[in-house]
Amino acid sequence: MISKLTKSLFVLAVSGLMIAGTASAQTANSSEAGPGVVDPGHPRVNEVNRREERQQQRIAKGVQNGTLNPNETAHLEKREAALQKTEQKDMAKNGGHLTKAEQKNLNHRENKISRSIHRDKTNGK
Repeated sequence: MISKLTKSLFVLAVSGLMIAGTASAQTANSSEAGPGVVDPGHPRVNEVNRREERQQQRIAKGVQNGTLNPNETAHLEKREAALQKTEQKDMAKNGGHLTKAEQKNLNHRENKISRSIHRDKTNGK
């Protein structure tokens, strides 16, 4: 009973962090291009950010419907955070832009995370 309650609290905490992160990203000023910020002048950044947002939604849905356990969720969130950190560093080097090579690398990493989400969700059933 205690472990089920602990898991439920962990899932709620992770969900809250995901929602808070998404909300803060959406309220950021669009003149400050970065992860989670839509800026019409940066199509590569926007494409990467849309993928990150969809991945976060898939993770949140897995948490809500119970197909992702707390350990899987924490691991996926850690990988997403590392990807966003890389995106920020890449953009800082290029005045708020991503090069095609950087975008390709980020997309490749998102593909791996996407496969992990799918694998974790289907193994959890």
